[in-house]
Amino acid sequence: MTKLRDVNTTDIAGAIRLGCRTMSSVFNADDDHIPFFGSQVWPEARLSWSAHHSESHIPGRHLNALLNAEDALGLTLDEEAVERHARAAFLSYSGPIAVPLSREAPGGPLVNFCPHNVREGFHALYALVAYRNSERARELAERSIDAIFDLWDVEHGWDLERLQKMGLQYQPCQSFIHGLARTIGPLVKYFRTTGYGPALELALVLAEKALPAYPVDGSFDPEKMGTTHGHSITSVLSSLAQLAEVLPGRGLMERVGAFYDRGLWAVRDELGWSPESSIQEDTDHGEGNNTGDILETGLILAAGGESGRYQDVERILRGHLLPAQLCDISFIEESPNPEGIDGLRDVADRHRGSFGFPAPYGHKSTGAGRGRGISFNMDIVGGVIASLCEAWRAGVRKDERGVFVNLLFDRERDAVEVESPYTHEVLQVTAKREEALWVRLPEWVDRDRLEVEGYDGEVRFCEGYAFLARPTAGRPIRFAFPLVEQEIDLSHAARPIRTRLRGDAVAAMENFGADLTFFEPIG
Repeated sequence: MTKLRDVNTTDIAGAIRLGCRTMSSVFNADDDHIPFFGSQVWPEARLSWSAHHSESHIPGRHLNALLNAEDALGLTLDEEAVERHARAAFLSYSGPIAVPLSREAPGGPLVNFCPHNVREGFHALYALVAYRNSERARELAERSIDAIFDLWDVEHGWDLERLQKMGLQYQPCQSFIHGLARTIGPLVKYFRTTGYGPALELALVLAEKALPAYPVDGSFDPEKMGTTHGHSITSVLSSLAQLAEVLPGRGLMERVGAFYDRGLWAVRDELGWSPESSIQEDTDHGEGNNTGDILETGLILAAGGESGRYQDVERILRGHLLPAQLCDISFIEESPNPEGIDGLRDVADRHRGSFGFPAPYGHKSTGAGRGRGISFNMDIVGGVIASLCEAWRAGVRKDERGVFVNLLFDRERDAVEVESPYTHEVLQVTAKREEALWVRLPEWVDRDRLEVEGYDGEVRFCEGYAFLARPTAGRPIRFAFPLVEQEIDLSHAARPIRTRLRGDAVAAMENFGADLTFFEPIG
């Protein structure tokens, strides 16, 4: 049994930077630098192309993540990598219809159409419009919306006869949730960026058809969901949350919250781990971008007035999502490559920073998942990094009510500097200006034992926050409280997983003798 020597549990910005490096290194030199989709690091190491998802899927995930990271953190990107992803995205839209298409073989024509990829196509176009002001992407996005209204309808689905006449091979999805419903989120992003009404109209049409799978009572119904694909279930939920943000009423947001509280537990545990398939019984084989969507949904609900959700988000970040990034690559052995195939070149280094299919306790699952190898498919890297960007933005926010410290990670912004209790002796917050300050306190903090130094006024407690009306600019305020230890059982199909928490971070976890683990074994 090997514990990884390099695991990140505290640094969101560092995880984003490392993931951006990964997404800038996955182009196939043997295929005109179209990005790889598949990957594996054990039992053999390789990157691979996909007839379903390479040019039609990866550019959207990676452009959405890379350009978000540039905006959120002020990163300087590898512009050649951005251009290669953009070129691959435009290639996928260059067929007989303005939807993302794939080739049956490298170098061949665009002949494969899978509705599962429409979400990723719009993510590419949205990001290029929002962050690069691309007129080409704008024109394609609006043509694509017209094409969907023309070739798809709520009752009958896609016009397969017309698609066939165009020379396209239709690759079916398990259900509507597994297919076009996933597109709601990027359509909302496109609408918020451009104000283009038909984008929101299409999102509303898709949402109406998707809502029976997310009923008012919040229950999980496998038949109504129609898919076992965990990421489709979570990505449609986060899409509905994004749509709820732009609607005038509260009905949809309350529906999202009900499913988050009840039905979502069919595909998550207490740390936000989520299975690749909703019917898994004898494996802890997870999928990172499911967790990212859960996190994004939690952030939207929290920003909408349910501030207690930040507690869940912080535990997801510290307890699972950050530790599951591939930082330690020492165990990866390069495959023999006498023919110089690019997919076998520098596989370990090109994977550093990836996210994939982790168990809660490590990269290698016990149970039935043991025989399927260890992989970090490149789409998941983009999905998780985009979600981490949203966590970074939400960690500290400022509005007309003052400055909010929502997540207790190290952070410095124009308005405030935060030193985390997980990396320093105490939580320390320094306001840069004299304006109202709100500091979220975890639910396990005993307020009777909380010590506050550096503030002369009275600390008020409201909705899970310590409220300081007039902090002195430049004077550190120290919040002293112990990181409480507690033991919980993670809810998993095969058996519970004993876990010891220190605050909202994992101190130790049961690992059943698995290899490549994130945490100390629980004693």
